[in-house]
Amino acid sequence: MSTATGTSTGTTTAATKTVLEVLGLHRTYGSVRAVDDVSFRLAEGGSLGIVGESGSGKTTTARIVVGLERADEGRVLIQGRDRGDHARGKARRLARAREVQMVFQDPFLSLDPRTTVGAALRETLALHFPGADHTRRITELLDQVGLGAREADAQPRQLSGGQRQRVAIARALAVEPAVLVLDEAVAALDVSVQAQILNLLFDIREQTGIGYLFITHDLGVVRCVTDDVIVMRSGRIVESGPTQQVLADPQHPYTRLLLESVPRPGWDPRSIAAARRAL
Repeated sequence: MSTATGTSTGTTTAATKTVLEVLGLHRTYGSVRAVDDVSFRLAEGGSLGIVGESGSGKTTTARIVVGLERADEGRVLIQGRDRGDHARGKARRLARAREVQMVFQDPFLSLDPRTTVGAALRETLALHFPGADHTRRITELLDQVGLGAREADAQPRQLSGGQRQRVAIARALAVEPAVLVLDEAVAALDVSVQAQILNLLFDIREQTGIGYLFITHDLGVVRCVTDDVIVMRSGRIVESGPTQQVLADPQHPYTRLLLESVPRPGWDPRSIAAARRAL
């Protein structure tokens, strides 16, 4: 297990392709180093978790991977192609957008409240794959995420939180991405609905071979759905390795603190707060 800052992680072998490679990312805001020499790999069909508390740099890292922010230094490669290269023309920009898709914590904010689910999926498909009848594909996508004709005719406000998240996942899958970034994607859902969405994501990964990058503070989610994990604190990677190994035998004090912060019988929040101040 590696505990060095910026060290790559992943179960990639010679027989497994690397779908996402992040090399030496840096991002500062004034005097704050939000991302500080972050590197990792994600295998094709793999699932990698990035965990840490608020301000750890995990979400900024995800936004750089997706292309919503630019790094000051470093590279992001998808299937060996550098996403930092300037994309000329609409076709190339759309092709780059299809490589990585993101599912946010609150799907309601990313869905047009005036547009039905079916229309939203049709709009996405028409933009990326023009000149085709997408009716069958819309049905396939809805079925893939456990929705049907009733939800296709509904507007976002008529759906539950779990259903809206399924719509967001379907829309992301519509463009056939190589990597799906999930930023606290189940954090706002009830526990029972969380389990349903996580099971859904597991099934989709088995069916499609898509790579997942989970951004979360929830170690329970990490334990259930990731192969590997990196732990971030103050913009840097402090520990990385196979998920079960890291959670069973954490080497860095911050990782141990995150595990000890999970409420359980005998849990003492005052001692956790004291330990956090001492780090």
